[in-house]
Amino acid sequence: MMTPWGESLDPSNVLPEHPRPQLVRDSYLNLNGHWEYAFTPAGASVPSVWDGQILVPFSPEAPLSGVGRRLQPHELLWYRRVVALPEGFVGDRVLLHFGAVDQDARVWVNGVLVGKHRGGYLPFTVDITDPLGERAAVGRAEIVVAVRDVTDTSWRTRGKQALSPGGIWYSAQSGIWQTVWLESVPTAYVHRMDLTPHLDTGEVEVVVHSDAPYPATVLVMADGREVASRLVTAGVATRISLSEVRTWSPADPFLYDVEVRLGEDRVRAYVGMRSVALGADPAGRARLLLNGEPFLHAGLLDQGYWPDGLYTAPSDEALAFDVQTAKDLGFTMLRKHIKVEPLRWYHHCDRLGMLVWQDAVSGGTSYGRVATQGPVVAPWLRLGDAPSKRFGRADLEGREEFLRELEDTVEHLRSSPSVVVWVPFNEGWGQFDARDVSELVRRLDPTRLIDHASGWHDQGVGDLVSRHVYFRRYRLSRKDSRDPRAAVLSEYGGYSWRVPGHTWSEKEFGYRKFRDQERFGGAFLALQEEQVAPALEKGLAAFVYTQLSDVEEETNGLLTYDRRVLKVDADAVRASNDRLQQRFSAAVSA
Repeated sequence: MMTPWGESLDPSNVLPEHPRPQLVRDSYLNLNGHWEYAFTPAGASVPSVWDGQILVPFSPEAPLSGVGRRLQPHELLWYRRVVALPEGFVGDRVLLHFGAVDQDARVWVNGVLVGKHRGGYLPFTVDITDPLGERAAVGRAEIVVAVRDVTDTSWRTRGKQALSPGGIWYSAQSGIWQTVWLESVPTAYVHRMDLTPHLDTGEVEVVVHSDAPYPATVLVMADGREVASRLVTAGVATRISLSEVRTWSPADPFLYDVEVRLGEDRVRAYVGMRSVALGADPAGRARLLLNGEPFLHAGLLDQGYWPDGLYTAPSDEALAFDVQTAKDLGFTMLRKHIKVEPLRWYHHCDRLGMLVWQDAVSGGTSYGRVATQGPVVAPWLRLGDAPSKRFGRADLEGREEFLRELEDTVEHLRSSPSVVVWVPFNEGWGQFDARDVSELVRRLDPTRLIDHASGWHDQGVGDLVSRHVYFRRYRLSRKDSRDPRAAVLSEYGGYSWRVPGHTWSEKEFGYRKFRDQERFGGAFLALQEEQVAPALEKGLAAFVYTQLSDVEEETNGLLTYDRRVLKVDADAVRASNDRLQQRFSAAVSA
């Protein structure tokens, strides 16, 4: 099953765009393309014979990789590529970047082990200047990567991957699944940059992370005109006042350009001026505020899977297509579900104007059915979440790793204006100590909101009281409408229609099944008009329909899995969302 972008993919030009839009240098060398690969037992050393070629950054399980082989928990997946460095590319230091490698990686350059990384969803960088040595002069670097992925046989972070997929659990994938690239930098350079808007004072808070002993110059520009500049000390949070402030919102996703000059280093970034908060409407009901005003988060659940690339979109245009489709239908938010995307996906949300609720990636051992499925049939059930086997969180090491990865996720996405809500736990999957975890996220990032336990097992903290409703009619309860937190319907719907010729398998998973477009589309609109709309008037602050696209056996998307068919009438859905916005506006102004 192929998407249009997968069909037209050029193996010599795979995902060539700069993968880090908020820290861009001109010294960029993309290493996507064909690498050698081999599978070996877990304890093996570097292979002397290779199995063939794999198209990076597609996992071997993905059709676009050209491999068609699953990495098993007892195996290693090896990669090798000899890179020709362009003349003049090598500066003071050379950095090798990996967008994400699932799950654990070791990296050698010219036979020298240069780095290791644990976890399959976040980027890592190794400095390869020293092992390049004399070979840098002749422009040659041999890169070897070894990967191991235990998927769901451990407490490790895995998201929705399963070795035995079915229903809401999807095909396991492994190895390099985001862009690999080289970068040349001076001895003193910008390692990272945090950009935080403070709309109330008209300031941007900047932190330039570097070990440079001298200050950096930060320039902020609007449409090519300089609106602010300041010298900042590396590692020190510095606020820069803007001479003019234009807010960022889904209706006007305006981005300021940012340039940082640190000695010989030059980097480009951007920032959006917006504020996110919890507040009350005139009737005293809790609402989600954007730029100081109640704003309706009209959302879709977004899994981020592709039939030809699995975790990896076949092109940058494909990433943008999903975001633009949701926006064209009148939605204002996507809930990125149990996955961290490549930074370019967040860039498209930033520039197109799409709010993002960002889930943490779940892990843990097997989940108890009562803990994770009981509230489906008994919505009143609420369990305490002390670390336990029923939540798959009896392992201290697993809990500690989850917390480290959660902290790294917040740091990784901190500067994206589209990200407005953090979601640490979903439906009890690997949940533990949600009160403490919510406090941790608040300390890490007090500028965004928190949905601490999406679905059920609410521990009474965070900013949202969050419900999932699939098998019963949704009505906003008096308890939720009176909660000082905002009431949100964070998952609902999940209606299924299998479009002939556009399905992954003969199996069908959905919470209610329809046999034609008219009935499917009518049922979707009925949910909006008959259940969501009345709740908005009583205090509902946000809703998230399941889901943007089909995924494998789940045929409950508004798009087919191959993104070739929109299952609903676009004009009708957009008109329905417009009516919901009007009813929301009337409710918050009354």
